[in-house]
Amino acid sequence: MGDTQNTKMPGAEKLTGSSKRKASDPQNSGIQFTSRNPPWTYLRLQLHLDNALSQPLDALSARTYLSSAFSQYLGLTGTSISVDILKVEHNSSSQPGPKGDYVWIRIPCGDAAAVVAALSSWVGGSNGLNYAWRVCAKGNYLSALAAGSGADLFVP
Repeated sequence: MGDTQNTKMPGAEKLTGSSKRKASDPQNSGIQFTSRNPPWTYLRLQLHLDNALSQPLDALSARTYLSSAFSQYLGLTGTSISVDILKVEHNSSSQPGPKGDYVWIRIPCGDAAAVVAALSSWVGGSNGLNYAWRVCAKGNYLSALAAGSGADLFVP
């Protein structure tokens, strides 16, 4: 009864101040980076029109249409959303890819859900023209959004 056995549990070694992590393998010294909370969300929008415009979309008109969509859906709060117009492009029928007017915008990440809801539910109109925004792409990183799906990388 007086005998006691000293048994060690596996992995229960006593930690001392001298224990250190092993140095990483010098052959595999790549940089790893994780961004958990990106500050911006990027959107690629297409302006749909009933009739084709004679002139391409410009940044001022795009900003007006965006503000109208935000104020209609979100009220006064919607007009305070910070929007950066990064690029306005017009693809004509002579250029490759789908034709139409496209706008690239940057918005704060916290407002992304409200902005997408406002843009996809908005239909504007003036002088017999009806127009609406279509959200073509949404992402937290512009480089991934601009490059596309990456499916062409795996085509033999």
